Order: sequence, then structure tokens, then C-alpha cells
Amino acid sequence: FNAEYMGIQFLRKEMVSKESSIKDCIPAKVREAILKESTVTPGSSVVRGYDFNEGLDYAKLFATYKACGIQATNLGLAIDQINQMIKWRLSDEPIAKDEDEELKDPEKRANVRCTIFLGYTSNMVSCGMREIIRYLCEHKMVDCIVSTTGGIEEDLIKCLADSYVGDFNLKGSTLRDAGINRIGNMLVPNKNYILFEEWLEPLIRSMHLEQQAKGTIFTPSLIIDRLGKEIANKSSIYYWCHVNKIPVFCPALTDGAIGDMLCFYNFKYEGFIVDIVADLVKLNKLAMRAKKSGIIILGGGLVKHHICNANLMRNGADYSVYVNTGIEYDASDAGASPDEAVSWGKICSDCKPVKIFAEASLVFPIIVAETFVRNFKIAARAKQFFSTLIFTIKY
Repeated sequence: FNAEYMGIQFLRKEMVSKESSIKDCIPAKVREAILKESTVTPGSSVVRGYDFNEGLDYAKLFATYKACGIQATNLGLAIDQINQMIKWRLSDEPIAKDEDEELKDPEKRANVRCTIFLGYTSNMVSCGMREIIRYLCEHKMVDCIVSTTGGIEEDLIKCLADSYVGDFNLKGSTLRDAGINRIGNMLVPNKNYILFEEWLEPLIRSMHLEQQAKGTIFTPSLIIDRLGKEIANKSSIYYWCHVNKIPVFCPALTDGAIGDMLCFYNFKYEGFIVDIVADLVKLNKLAMRAKKSGIIILGGGLVKHHICNANLMRNGADYSVYVNTGIEYDASDAGASPDEAVSWGKICSDCKPVKIFAEASLVFPIIVAETFVRNFKIAARAKQFFSTLIFTIKY
């Protein structure tokens, strides 16, 4: 037995010796290049995902995203960024030398929040993200909205008639013959727009008559507020924006069915004035007066630039989250990275902005659940809910 054991030990030493000699035989330049010593970046997390042996716990699952890598990490970072927007108070900051006397009071400083700008393209309202956006507005969790015309009218149309889930591959000519409009894999019957026209036309007329009688100069935000009031439907985003006095900006109000109807109205009654510059001033002042600014933008194009440009007026947003699939190599605004916005002064240089490369309907529900819903008591600003709300996280 001892002899056999000693023989095995001898073979092991021989193998180690040969392995060492192989390493020693590698040319120095090759060894230096391939076997270069590593330095771990300070603060780096170990890549690790969720272990489902711990059970189905969504809170724990999403908490692991930051350490998962790829876009899961960006999603985790975005959640952190938005939670910072929600939790920030002016009382967190030292009192500036030029601070207003009123804002030197500790109690008042504790009530000054980060101004949150939410932007989204029309497809977010066409799909089921509408209900999630409505939730944010119902509980007054954001300070202002910027959207496209489709993002306005699709919400109001859904109060009048339903849209349906279809398929991306349905043939356009067949749908056209059937009077069906396709938005991705969602279907909107023509009758929905007819109902919308019947509802909207008298409202345009009443606003025009008010303008003639009282001199009211309507802006897109004032029109949207009026439509939200008149729809009087609790499933509507803009009903809650009206109730909670959340301004909604739509600089391209004519680019959609609302624009078509304003055009048709003009064939019979001329002279209805809509002032887009007044809204621009209002949005820019909102950014300028913000003690802290946070932007959440789903999609790109007009809504993204309009919010970012407003924040240029204050030398950039303090917190920033983009969600879109755009790439920067075509130099489009949609694909422009947060760092490009830093170069323009639209995002602060010391901000840690996040861009999630994802289709927003996949990730926005998770974002809202892990930020505004999880931190409901400090995120909600609609006081009428606090006395009666019994809130439980069920996921």
C-alpha cells in the first residue's frame, strides 16, 4: 500500500512539474498578453441572477436585476434612479445662501419634491400602458406630461369604444376593406374615430365661441384639460390630469385625429386660435423653477426632445431614465444617448442617467411596480386618497 501511495504522489509531482515547464516555455510576450494580471474595478458587483429555489418572490427577483448584467442591469439602475426622484426632498440639501426666506423653513423644505416630467409616445396609450400611466396621474405621482396627439386622442377614444389585440402580420388591404386600422398588433375600428369626431366637434365649437366671447386664448394644454374635464371618465388619463391639475403638453396637437377635426371644423368656422408658444413658456418655466428635476421618457422623437430641451433652461435634469430601442448611429434624437444630452446641457453633468434598450411595454410595468407602487405613501400627492386608502403590495 505504501509503495502504491508513493508512486501516485511521484506521478502527481511529475505532472505539476510538466505543467510548470509548459508555462515556462510560452514566449514572454505571449505570456504577458494572455496571462495579464487582472484588476477588479472598485465597487463592482458579482454577476449573479435569481435562484428560484428561494421560491417565487418578485420583489427579490427584481432586486437581483442590477447584478444580472445586460439590460437587466440597466433596468435595475433605472429603478434606483426613479426611486431617488421619488424620495428626494429639498430638506436633503444644505440651505443655499440665496435661498428664498420662505424655503428656509425646515417644514416647508421637507415638502418640496423633485419635479418629475413624464413623456411617452402614442403607442403607450394605444396599448395597456395606458392604465399604468392613468394610475400615476390618478395618484398625482408626476408633475407634468408631454405626449403626442395620438397619446391624447387614443385615451379619450378608449372611453368611447374598445380597441382589440390583433397580429403584426394581418394584411393591410384586408383590414382597409374591413374598416380596421392597425397599430402594431392592435386593431382600432373606424367607428371609434367616428364616435370621437361626434364627441369632439361640439367641444371645439364651444371653445371657439368662448374664445370669441371672452377672448380666451386656448393652448394645447388648456384644450387637453378641457377634454379631460368633459370626458368625465375615471378610466381616462386626462380626466385625472384635470382633477389633479397635472399639465399635459402636446406641441404637435394637429398631428393626428384631433388635427383632422380642427381642419374639418375650419371648413365651416374659421379663426379658432391655438397658441403653442404659451405652452412652451409654461413648460420651460416649470423646469426653471424646479429645485430638483427628474425625467422619465418612453420612446423618442418629439416628446423626448421637448422634455430635454425644457430642462436645458435649468442646465439639465438631475435624474434621467430613457426607455427605447433607438440606436445613436443614425444621429436621430430618438436614439441619442443620455451622454449626448449631457453635452447640450439637457442632463446635468453629475447625473447618472440610465437608458434601457427595450420595448417599453415589457419593462414599464416593472419600473412602476418597483418605484411608485412600492413607495406609494411618499410618491402619491393626491391627498384625497390618504384618508381612505388601504394599500397592499400583492406581487
